Amino acid sequence: MTASTAVPNEPARDGGRDLSPVSNDEGSAFEGFEPDEGAIESALEVRRILSVTEISLGAKLIMAHSHQPTEDLALYYILFAIGARPLEIARLEVQDYLEASGDVSRISFIRPEVAINGRTRPLYFLSARLDEVMADYLGNRGRRGDRIGGDSYYRGLDPRCPLFLSPSGQGFAITSYEEKGQRRFLCRGIQEAYRKLLRYAGFSGLTALAARQTLADRLYSRGADEAQVGLLLGIADRSAVRERFPRRQPTLEELTKDLI
Repeated sequence: MTASTAVPNEPARDGGRDLSPVSNDEGSAFEGFEPDEGAIESALEVRRILSVTEISLGAKLIMAHSHQPTEDLALYYILFAIGARPLEIARLEVQDYLEASGDVSRISFIRPEVAINGRTRPLYFLSARLDEVMADYLGNRGRRGDRIGGDSYYRGLDPRCPLFLSPSGQGFAITSYEEKGQRRFLCRGIQEAYRKLLRYAGFSGLTALAARQTLADRLYSRGADEAQVGLLLGIADRSAVRERFPRRQPTLEELTKDLI
């Protein structure tokens, strides 16, 4: 499933559909969709940007502690690679990651029924490390008996099947409830999975928000502006992006090192 590449500073479109997010607040609901999971925790969480070295070390620690390292590494790395919220990751399907040919859908999109704010936005799978762990994970699923056909069609997997499964072998259960007249959604299973993985990785006390903060910092370092960061994270209001994902200011030492 592919979408056209977004033009910097302009709304991305797919088949004429506007891919711009409309939520103006990281924790606000839109048309009954659930706000960012862990919002209460994130309000108390100290902003922490994780380095590439820390993320890699965390992966090694997960491999040492996990009873299902192949599955857990895929779930861990996708959090840092695409900046989606845990509930959105729980809603992803095989067809969101793979083309019918079995190739990775490099330029895809988060469908309205996946997005917390109910609006499509661009989704890029351009990480070599993510490719590696996802290939192992999906291959393991195929060997385990999740196949419905030959390798040439979605690698033998059901395209409408959840991309990530809970330890029970089923998709993560998502429940709905009413609050203040709005229909909201909750996925306790994936919340607990990420708490466990971050604890295994040595990041106790952090939530999945740290991955979104880290991704935003990486984007800023590559020259992205607030509009581009907000587009990828699902936040339309630049002021909300600046408030929740502020651009890190380099130290004077960093600024003056090797000027000549």
